[in-house]
Amino acid sequence: MTATDVISVHEIPSRTVAEGDIAFDRRRIGPVVGTHRIGVSWYEVPPGKRQMPVHVHGEEEEIFYVLAGGGLAWQKGEACAIRPGDVIVHRPNGRPHTLLAGDAGMTVLAFDSGSESGFSFLPRAGVMWAGPRWVPLDAPHPFRAEGLAGPLERPVVDPDQPRPANVVGLRELETGRPSRLRALGRAAGAVKAGLNHVTLPAGATGPPPHVHSLEEELFYVLSGSGTVTLGADEHPLTAGDIVARPPATGVAHSLRAAQDGLTYLVYGTREAGDSVYYPTRGQVRLRGLGVTIAVPAD
Repeated sequence: MTATDVISVHEIPSRTVAEGDIAFDRRRIGPVVGTHRIGVSWYEVPPGKRQMPVHVHGEEEEIFYVLAGGGLAWQKGEACAIRPGDVIVHRPNGRPHTLLAGDAGMTVLAFDSGSESGFSFLPRAGVMWAGPRWVPLDAPHPFRAEGLAGPLERPVVDPDQPRPANVVGLRELETGRPSRLRALGRAAGAVKAGLNHVTLPAGATGPPPHVHSLEEELFYVLSGSGTVTLGADEHPLTAGDIVARPPATGVAHSLRAAQDGLTYLVYGTREAGDSVYYPTRGQVRLRGLGVTIAVPAD
């Protein structure tokens, strides 16, 4: 598979994990679609179960998007209710966290900005991931160590209390326009990457064809249908489809909605010094400098 392919999330093999109150089916999207740095996985968590060990990353920034169901976003002993359309951002070295599914279970997309070290600390388990291994070296697997720590107590949630600033829902960012971009990641405090929710009405297009020099993007179709143009080729899109756009490919991309409209998420890294080439406009934007240069259009 090449990075220019479109693939449905349901075509990606899943892995089942069950350890104590932790249980989920996971589809690791990044390695399949050919991302360079972006990590992204689809999780389905059964009713009443936990999505991951309590953990905190040393370098990675995580953004979770709730696709279906709901439950609790747990952060250092406190929790708030989450439901479809909610985003939870966890910056590096922040509060230990996990997600707890409710009575209907929960399906989430988990995005991360990537890490050179792979360091993650599991305070309940008393272990730390370090790349493909963990320390102490003689400790059980981190999932097993977390299971041995016992079930995670579910805090009592007061529905009248405001949610933490790193939890934001679509309903809180209504734009009132037929073509809408809602910067969910930024609203919830993301700094290493962005997660935007985009709604295109029938026949509308997103940004003009472009290619990044340093930043990497990934698109996930939530509903509707349309096409993605990759260079000279067009590919149909429908709900559950994924398109990865690594940096510096030289292949410009753009999205267009069909008659039923198109709604999608776009996750993108933020890289200092990135430039963007718009072949149909004959422009290069030097984003780090705030300068636009005219070049011959295709």
